[in-house]
Amino acid sequence: MKHLVTLIPGDGIGPEVSEAVQQIIEAAGVSIDWEPTAARGDLERRNVDFMHSGVVEAIRKSRVALKGPLTTSVAFGPPSINVGLRKALDLFANVRPVKNLLGVKSRFQNVDMVLIRENTEDLYAGLEHEVVPGVVESLKIITEKASTRIARFAFEYARKYGRKKIHGIHKANIMKMSDGLFLTSIRKVAAEYPDIEYKELIIDNACMQMVLNPNQFDMLLLTNLYGDIMSDLAAGLVGGLGVVPSANVGEDVAIFEAVHGTAPDIAGKGIANPTALLMSAILMLVYIGEPKAAHRIECALHKVYLEGKSLTRDVGGTATTKEFTEAVIRTLDK
Repeated sequence: MKHLVTLIPGDGIGPEVSEAVQQIIEAAGVSIDWEPTAARGDLERRNVDFMHSGVVEAIRKSRVALKGPLTTSVAFGPPSINVGLRKALDLFANVRPVKNLLGVKSRFQNVDMVLIRENTEDLYAGLEHEVVPGVVESLKIITEKASTRIARFAFEYARKYGRKKIHGIHKANIMKMSDGLFLTSIRKVAAEYPDIEYKELIIDNACMQMVLNPNQFDMLLLTNLYGDIMSDLAAGLVGGLGVVPSANVGEDVAIFEAVHGTAPDIAGKGIANPTALLMSAILMLVYIGEPKAAHRIECALHKVYLEGKSLTRDVGGTATTKEFTEAVIRTLDK
């Protein structure tokens, strides 16, 4: 079966790691008709906004996209494209599996958790305005509809993948109405899943607990901003954003992406690590009905890391992007 997938190569090292992942997927025997979007630099030179370049329509058509990292300006500049795509396509669930990759040095072992983050509202939605000069208001919107939807997604995910426990993360001791509504919505859904243990933690305590003993966590269910912060914190426990995948999922559309930076300082040097995007592509292959190929690639990736001879510089090796990619391909059928 041939699959149609929209490819957003991204900025900086994005095109390099995207090409590497395409090569590995092709070597695994998966037939994909890649539909690449226009390079962001080319669009800007033509004064065309990325979000209005046809990318949203392309993803709606293919219903699945693989996305490299995109630059987001800090404090000034246009809105985040990442947030824009999630809003435009109603990708309400961010799924961030965090697990040790053997061969990558980390402070903890046997970490195996999944963070499920509501993706459409809360402070992270960026609803801001200036009240008067020198005073800015940012709106934290929490709705019962969105909270219930993400809760049901999380509990269904737990059942599907054999997860046993979910922690709802909140600050309802202070934000009694907004985070309180989030918790109330989760509790109603949790009552329908007696086979899954449900617990709650205040966000600051949850952060402390994660760095003290991450092995206590199976799944975490979070609002948008807390989810953004804690998913990066969790990644740091196993080696960083370069070795964890991410998916943004809607009712019938999904984007799988690397969430690390664009690394402009090494762009074009051929030394970027494609692991995070490859791991996201593995999630994508499962999503589009190619679990066998996904398993083969995942096994090959783990073997390359365990062997340790073809790793890129960011994880302690000396290999180039090409050498790492070729090592994964050679290992596919070993």
